[in-house]
Amino acid sequence: MNIRRNTGSLAACFLLVFSLALAPACNRARNAKRYAFKGKVVSVDRNAGTANVDGEAIPGFMEAMVMPYTIKPSSMLAQLQPGDSITADVVIESDEYWLENVKVTGHSQPAKPPASMRVPSPGDEVPDFKLVNQNGKNISLHQYRGQTLLLTLIYTRCPFPDFCPRVGHEFAEIDRQVRANPARFGKTHLLSISFDPAHDTPRVLREYGFSCASSKDPALFTHWEFAAIPKDELPSFADYFALTYKEEGGLITHSLSTAVISPDGKIFRWYHGADWQASDLLQDMAAAKTS
Repeated sequence: MNIRRNTGSLAACFLLVFSLALAPACNRARNAKRYAFKGKVVSVDRNAGTANVDGEAIPGFMEAMVMPYTIKPSSMLAQLQPGDSITADVVIESDEYWLENVKVTGHSQPAKPPASMRVPSPGDEVPDFKLVNQNGKNISLHQYRGQTLLLTLIYTRCPFPDFCPRVGHEFAEIDRQVRANPARFGKTHLLSISFDPAHDTPRVLREYGFSCASSKDPALFTHWEFAAIPKDELPSFADYFALTYKEEGGLITHSLSTAVISPDGKIFRWYHGADWQASDLLQDMAAAKTS
């Protein structure tokens, strides 16, 4: 993204334009002014508590431009990454300005796995990874042999609507459609697996599962389970499913990984990112069953 002007000069111009706009009101008490703001994060400086944001035009106030903004509260910076789309309030008071009420409306797309990273390929044998499910029960991937297994990786605190919450929404739709088709039910199984075992305890996973399915019926877990990978298995598990993750500021920056595993325990298809819908995985389930 090109920064079209020097950001320091832009900040000065920004304040000058604002000061001129307020000149007729200089005899009144100075109150903070707020404007609805949309933009895309260009870079983040957590030490300075600022972010460079490519802001959209605010009609009647300022043109579209890239400039640095102080973020309040500064803790919000931990949730921002370059490429994120945000909404906020621009607040101007005297000769200061900042962003408040910052909300991420579109998370930056995960980078493709490095060329050196192994990715799951059709026909690969899936290891018998051990997990702990929402009921505190020890389970393993091989116990689902004979069924088509849909597996996706999540963590329950993920705040970005187009990451884990989106995956959960699509799995909920798959679960709904499979339950409506008795011929499919029993031949398929869904697993949402957390890579945040320290936080995602069985109790947390259980409540998260109910939230995803918009149901409090324990029968949910007969077809769609929620589990966590133990910490000691996490590195090998992440390596196999090409998952990248990094803890920072109480959140986890991560890629997305979803796999369709055929009844013989081998990879049928693997998806990186969020470029799939429930209908795609339902088609894969049908094809994997007959392959």
